[in-house]
Amino acid sequence: MAGPQPRHDPYASLRIPNFRWFIISLLTMNVATQLQAVVVSWQVYALTRDPLSLGLIGLAEALPFIGFALPAGHLADRAQRLRIARFALTALLACSLALLWLTVQPGMLHRGRVWAIYLVIFLSGIARSFLQPSRTALSAELVPRPLYPNAVTWRSSTWQLAAVLGPALGGLIYGFGSATVAYVVDVALMALALLAIARIAHVPRTRATSDETILESLGGGIRFVRSQPVFLGALALDLFSVLFGGATALLPIFADEILHVGPQGLGLLRAAPAAGAVAMSLWLAHRPPFRRAGRTLLVNVACFGVSMIVFGLSTNFFLSLGALAMSGMVDTVSVVVRSTLLQVLTPEHLLGRVSAVNAMFIGSSNEIGAFESGVAAKLLGTVPAVVLGGLATLAVVAITAVRVPQLRRLREIR
Repeated sequence: MAGPQPRHDPYASLRIPNFRWFIISLLTMNVATQLQAVVVSWQVYALTRDPLSLGLIGLAEALPFIGFALPAGHLADRAQRLRIARFALTALLACSLALLWLTVQPGMLHRGRVWAIYLVIFLSGIARSFLQPSRTALSAELVPRPLYPNAVTWRSSTWQLAAVLGPALGGLIYGFGSATVAYVVDVALMALALLAIARIAHVPRTRATSDETILESLGGGIRFVRSQPVFLGALALDLFSVLFGGATALLPIFADEILHVGPQGLGLLRAAPAAGAVAMSLWLAHRPPFRRAGRTLLVNVACFGVSMIVFGLSTNFFLSLGALAMSGMVDTVSVVVRSTLLQVLTPEHLLGRVSAVNAMFIGSSNEIGAFESGVAAKLLGTVPAVVLGGLATLAVVAITAVRVPQLRRLREIR
């Protein structure tokens, strides 16, 4: 006769000192990054008055992030991951200092001359490309395997909390202060992130040496993902739901022309998905792992599509806020399931490269999804573009459920 199930401890991973420092670094770095993104976009638009200049900011960061993803994953599986993360955070701190210097130096930035900002963002994209796989793989080294789901939930909730705090701080400091003050806060937060990760006292695990060539190693992450139908299905599901169902790029149009709430309302609309994600992350942290993870994933991605349809059809500001908050809540479930699959299924010596593949696919889907939404809105209209995107997400869920039965039948992830 089986004994009683051990009581679920929602704070189990946070009781590990190294993981606490990891989370502090993750929070402060992401708040700094989100704050910086708001200030850079406002600063660039104020100097150029050109909407295309805003799109170029994302492009300047996305291109190096995607281009360096596979080499960064290779390095994360060959060198000390903690050391790579420290070097990458040092580079990001240097980029924050560069933005501050450009802002305080007379004549460096003026109307029509913002190329230096794009250069700094490009360099920060390279640093983030190396930080992402090394930090993801490092987190798996800091906690024992049974705590992976709990650790992933706290990582996700930390990121979402930063997505709420960062833009709010950036807007308030820029609005009531200046870009200079905002960049000073950005530098301070990035320095705290570097100090926190420097406090991690971790002895890396010994990894077996490999006779693979560099080219074979670079493709190792892709080959592994292709050999895992459950993880590949979850990755494709997330990729296409973000590609078709993302309405974030069109929020200014909804705020101005459909909901008539102005820039203040736009700020609330942008914060709503992250606020919903934080609430869901905290709830997930206090519950045991899903017993039917595959079905849970499919249902929540379907709910994401429905929330996009409701948002697209809504002309009520509060209903729109609720729909966006719901999209953030159910998207968090998808992120937690996919991230847990990544850490549980991937051999330790491949974690860096598989994390890089994951980051490359998800990162590119956000950028391409924003482009797709803009093109669809121009061709079909704003509301039809969002509604059809939600319907396409539902179709992707149905196709995935049929074509990847292993994912549909997936139970508790161990």
